[in-house]
Amino acid sequence: MTRPLSHTSGLPLISRYRARLLIAGACTLGAFSHPVSAQDESPPTQSAEQTESQPDESDGEVGSDPRRDIVVQGLRTRGQLLVDQAPLLELDEQDITAEGVTSIADLVTQITDQAGSARGRGSGGRPVILVNGIRIGSFRELAQYPPEALEKVEVFPEEVAQRFGFAPDRRVINLILKENYSSREVELEFEGPASGEYIALEQELGYLQIADGGRFNVNFEARDISLATEDDLGVIQTEGSVSDIATDPDQGEFRSLIADTLSLEGSVSWAKTMIESGTSLGANLNYARNQSRSLSGLNSVTLTDASGNSEFRTFGENDPLERRTSTDTYSIAGSLTRSLGIFRLTTTVDASLTDSETEIDNRFDTQEFEDAALAGTLALDGPLPQDADAGFAVASTRSWSAAPKATVRGPIAVLPAGDVNATIDLGYGWNRIESADTRSLQDTQLTRGDMEAGLNLVLPLTSRREQVADALGSFTLNLQAGINELSDFGTLTDWSVGLNWAPFDNLDLSATYIRREVAPSLSNLGSPETVTFNSPVFDFTTGETVLATVISGGNPDLLAETQADWKFGANWQLPFWSGTRFRVEYIRNRSDDVTSGFPTLTDDIEAAFSDRVTRDADGVLTELDRRPVTFAETRADRLQFSLSARGRWGQPSRGSQQKGGRPGRAGAGGPPAGPSGAGLGRPRRPQGQPPGGGRPDRAPPTEEQRAQFMQFRERICAEGGLEVLTRLATAVENGQDLSGVAPGFDPQRFERILSRVRDENGEITPERLAQFRERFCSVDPSMFGARGGPPSAQGAPQGRPGGGPPRNPLASGFGRDGSGRYFFNLTHTVELKSEILIANGVPLLDQLDGDSTSAFGTPRHTSRLEAGIFRNGMGLRLSGRYTGEARINGSDAGTSTDLFFGDLVTFDLRLFADIGAVTGQESGFLKNFRVALRADNVFDARRSVRDANGDTPINFQSSVIDPTGLFVGIDLRKLF
Repeated sequence: MTRPLSHTSGLPLISRYRARLLIAGACTLGAFSHPVSAQDESPPTQSAEQTESQPDESDGEVGSDPRRDIVVQGLRTRGQLLVDQAPLLELDEQDITAEGVTSIADLVTQITDQAGSARGRGSGGRPVILVNGIRIGSFRELAQYPPEALEKVEVFPEEVAQRFGFAPDRRVINLILKENYSSREVELEFEGPASGEYIALEQELGYLQIADGGRFNVNFEARDISLATEDDLGVIQTEGSVSDIATDPDQGEFRSLIADTLSLEGSVSWAKTMIESGTSLGANLNYARNQSRSLSGLNSVTLTDASGNSEFRTFGENDPLERRTSTDTYSIAGSLTRSLGIFRLTTTVDASLTDSETEIDNRFDTQEFEDAALAGTLALDGPLPQDADAGFAVASTRSWSAAPKATVRGPIAVLPAGDVNATIDLGYGWNRIESADTRSLQDTQLTRGDMEAGLNLVLPLTSRREQVADALGSFTLNLQAGINELSDFGTLTDWSVGLNWAPFDNLDLSATYIRREVAPSLSNLGSPETVTFNSPVFDFTTGETVLATVISGGNPDLLAETQADWKFGANWQLPFWSGTRFRVEYIRNRSDDVTSGFPTLTDDIEAAFSDRVTRDADGVLTELDRRPVTFAETRADRLQFSLSARGRWGQPSRGSQQKGGRPGRAGAGGPPAGPSGAGLGRPRRPQGQPPGGGRPDRAPPTEEQRAQFMQFRERICAEGGLEVLTRLATAVENGQDLSGVAPGFDPQRFERILSRVRDENGEITPERLAQFRERFCSVDPSMFGARGGPPSAQGAPQGRPGGGPPRNPLASGFGRDGSGRYFFNLTHTVELKSEILIANGVPLLDQLDGDSTSAFGTPRHTSRLEAGIFRNGMGLRLSGRYTGEARINGSDAGTSTDLFFGDLVTFDLRLFADIGAVTGQESGFLKNFRVALRADNVFDARRSVRDANGDTPINFQSSVIDPTGLFVGIDLRKLF
C-alpha cells in the first residue's frame, strides 16, 4: 500500500542556507513551468482561488497546529472545515449554478434533505450556518445573498454542530464566500395556481459588495398574496351551515382557504475581517412587517316560530367574520471572532422584538331575531340585516428575545493520533412574552432566563497516519456535556457520547447517544388565547365534519421533556462512481413528558383530554380547545437512506479553453486556472496595464532570480535533494511562517507547484515527489531562460506560433466550456415504530397501525427526489415527493368508520436560462439576466381520503387539504 507523504519533521531540520535556496527556487519556478506529464493536461475543474492554501482567519477546523502530524492531502479552500467526519455534501461554483436558485436561502431550502437532520429533534432539523468556517450571529445576515457570491458549500453531520456550541440535532452548512464579488440585483416573481384563484407577487432589490475582507449588503423584499375563498375553489359546504333561503348569502364566499397577506422585509448587513490580526466582525439589522386577513364565514342564526318550525339563516354579508393580524419584527445580530493564542474565541448575539396584534370580529347578538321569530313578528324567511358589525376583540403579544453566546475552541492536548480539541461554550438566553386579550381582560407576562454552559471534547484515538493503526482506520471519540439553569424550570442537563470510525478514506461510520432535558417554549406556555369561529373539524366519534369554535394559544401547565436518542450512520463515497455518496442512518428516539400540539380528535384522545371537548345535548361537537398538551411517553424508530451523485456530462466545446473565466462570477474574464495548475496559467491583466507590465509574476526572471533558481536546481538535483524537497513541502503544508527566510517567498505559489505532484486522491506520495524531481532535473537548464522558453535563432521565444509564451495546458478550467453538470439525490425514510403513551392507564397508541395523532395519519414510507442538469447557461431541476398510505382508526363504538389516506406523488419542475450565456451576449442588459419558469405539482396530484364507504369527508376535500394544486410562475432576475 502506498502511504501518503506525512509530516515527520519541520523547518528546523532544514538549514537556513538550504531553505533559502529552496525558497528562491520556488519563487521562480512558476515562471519556468514545464508540463510534467501527459496526465497533467486533463482539463482542471477548479480555479486558482479555490485551490490556494491560505492562512485562514476562520473559526472552523482549518489550518493546523505545528505540534500535529499532518497528512499532505488535497488542496483546501480558504474557510473550509477540516473535521473528522466526512462531509455529506460538497458543492463547488458550477454545482451551485446548476441548482438554479436565486438566493442562499433558496439554496439551503433546496438541499434540505441533505442538510436537514434525520434525528427529528430541535428546530425542525434546521441546520447550523457557518460562513467561511465562522459562526455568525444570524442567518439573516446573508440569507438573501445571490448564490453567485458562493465559492463552495459543505454540509456536515450533526456531531460537527457540537464543535460550535450547538446541540447535536442540527447539521452544519459551511458557506464559503468568494473573496471579491459585487452585484446589484433586481428580481420579480409572478406566481399562482394554474386555476387562477389567487396570485402571488414578489419583488426584491439587493446590493452586495465583498472586497478586502469586508462585506456589505442591503436587501429589500416584498411579497403579496391575494385572497382565495372556498367558493373560488368549489368547496362543498358543511351540512347545516348553508341556508335554504335563496336570498341569504353563501357561506363559501366568505370563508378563506388562502389568507390575503402582505409581507415586507428590509435588511442591512456588514462584516469585516482584519487580515493582520485575524479578527472578524459582523452585524445585521432587520425589519419585517407581515399582515394578513382571513375570513371565518358569516353570522348565522336558527329561527324557530311558535309552531316549532325552524330555519337556519345566514346574514351580514357586508360584515363577514374576519381575523386580521399584523406583526412587526425588529432584529439585530452581531458576531466577533478573534485569536487567543492557539484558541479561537467567537462571540455572537441575536436579539429581536416582535409585536403582534390580532383583531377577531365578534359574533352578532341574534337574540332579538330569535325572540321576534318566536313572537311571529319576523317570518322564518324574512329579511335579515346585511350589516352585522359587532365590534372586535383584540389579542396582542409582545415578545423579546436575546441570546448572547461565546465559545472558545482549540487544541488542549496531544495524543499519538492527533490533537485533542475542546469547545467551551457559555451563553445566556433571555425571553419575555407579554400578552393581553380584551375578551378575558387578563394580561399574561412570562419571562425566562437561561444560563447555559457546555463542554465538547474531540479525542482522536487512532489515525491511519500511524502505521500501527493503519489496519484499524481512524477512531475519534466525541464527548459533550451541558447544563441549563432556567429561571422557570430549574436545572436541566444534557450529555452525549459519539464514536466516529473511518476504516477507509471513502467510508465513515458513526454512533451517537444523546440525552437531553428540554423545556417547552415560552410561546407554547404563554401565547395569548385566540378563538376561531366556524372552523371545520372532523369528529371521529360521529364520523361527521362540523363547524365548531376552536381555541388556540399557550398552556402554562406543560412539563419539561426528557429525550434519549441513539443515532447510527454510515457515509460511503462510492469507489465505482465518482462524486457519488450513499448514506444510511438509523435513529431511535425515546421521550418522556412530551409537549405536543393538540392531536386529531379520536375516541382515545377525547377520553384522555375530555375537558378540552364541548358537545351539545345531542352530542354534536361545538367547541374544541387545541392548546398544547403533554404526552407521557413517545417512542420512534426510523431508517433513512440517501443516494446522491454530482458530476459532469458531455464534452467541452471547441476552443472553450480560451473562453471567460471562473463560472458563476459576473464579469470574470481571461483564461481560468485549474486545480492542477492553479496560478500557473496566465493571470488576468488589470485594465490599462500593458502585457507583462507591472506584474512581477509575469515579468521575465531577472539575472538574480535566474541565479537563485539555478542554485535551487543544483541543490534539488544533487544527492539528498529529495529529502530537502520533502522537508520544505512538509513545512509549507503545515502553514509555518517562512516569510523571513527569503524575501518575496510565496507559500501559496509553492503549494500550487505541489499540486502538480498530487495523485487523483489529492495526496503527495514519496513516489510521485521522486518522479517530479527526476523529470525536473532531466530538463536541459537552457530551457529555463526568459519567459516563454529559450530564445530562438530569431530572438523570439519558442512556443506558440508567432511568438509569445507557450500555452500551459494546466491553465484552462471548467468555465463555460460547453460541458454540463448533473446532480441527483434520492432520500427515503422508513418509520419502523411510532408509539405514544398519552397517560398512564391509557392504551398505547400505535400511530403506524391507525392510532395516529396526525390529521392525515402517519405514513410508514416517505421519499424525496432532487435532480437536475445544467449546460451552456440553461438548466432543469426536478423535485419529487412521495408520501405513503396511512390510516386513522374510527370510533370503537362503530359510530364512525376508519379513514384511509392514499399515497401521494408530486413533482415540481423548474426551467431556467441565463439569457446572456445562451445568446452569447456577454455584455449589455442580457448579461447576467435569468428567466426561470416553475411548475409545482406538475400533474396536479391531490391526496385521496376515503372512509370505509368510499366517501370523502367534507373536511378532507382535495381543495381544502391542498387549495393550490398545480402552481406555476415566472421569475425574472437581473444582476448588475
